[in-house]
Amino acid sequence: MSKIPDGSAGLRPALPLAQPLMEIIRTVSWMKQIGSNSRNQDRVLGFVPTMGALHKGHASLIQAAKTQCAPVVVSIFVNPKQFGPTEDFQKYPRTLDSDRALLESLGVDYLFAPPAEEIYPKGFRTLVDVEGLGNRLEGRSRPGHFRGVATVVLKLFEIVQPRFAYFGRKDAQQCRIIQQMAADLNLDTEIVVGPIVRESDGLALSSRNAYLSADDRRAATALFRSLQAAKHEIATGERDAAHLIVAARQVLDSELGVKTDYVEIVDAESLEPVTLLRNRCLILIAAQVGKTRLIDNALIEPDAESFRVTI
Repeated sequence: MSKIPDGSAGLRPALPLAQPLMEIIRTVSWMKQIGSNSRNQDRVLGFVPTMGALHKGHASLIQAAKTQCAPVVVSIFVNPKQFGPTEDFQKYPRTLDSDRALLESLGVDYLFAPPAEEIYPKGFRTLVDVEGLGNRLEGRSRPGHFRGVATVVLKLFEIVQPRFAYFGRKDAQQCRIIQQMAADLNLDTEIVVGPIVRESDGLALSSRNAYLSADDRRAATALFRSLQAAKHEIATGERDAAHLIVAARQVLDSELGVKTDYVEIVDAESLEPVTLLRNRCLILIAAQVGKTRLIDNALIEPDAESFRVTI
């Protein structure tokens, strides 16, 4: 028997185990097979749908998924059906190489990155509309937006077949619409909503923040500051929604370069406007900062005889 070289006791030094490579999936058929196999093996598949240009907010959802699920699938698909004809579909940031590196570093098992023709083949005709929740607020400013969101999310759920799907609360109206769709259609996927992740100055993380100039970036903190103003009023005992909206709008309207679209306080379930704080509510805001549309929100929850506000 030949000797093994370079080892005083005849043993090679132990080598570190290789990190499993993330598999990139481009086709619906193969992604469906992975999802089906996971179900058949009783594995808890977690899913984080994204449009790419990933940031720490996405990373927080992936990390949450990894604590509950294996395997974890992340999709990157810039969905044309949720963009209006004058919106930023063509210039939406596409950073697949850096996104892939981040996903690999986070230990994601599968990246589903299909071309548009895989999701919307020739002759595609079906759209999903969640009535009563998607035609106001963002839906009023962006007609058809949530129809496109609901359609692609339902398709992705059917393709990936996740047990849990993770969304960020920054898109609060979107989260509520997806929860309603999942309940109405008896989907076998539980929706998990993660907290908003913010920069040190309060700006909510968003892929569209990449559009902001240096001046726009400074002005964009007005969204966070407007929510803080409303939170302060609530802490001092204010319960009138109209008064709270005025307090928030004053911060937005006083910032040069910021054009307020809406500030509304709505019931967290129905998304209908409220006049007085009683139940679980959302403060929802949208504004144009320079050429970039930004949204943000705060969650208001009854807490004993007061209210807890989470920004």
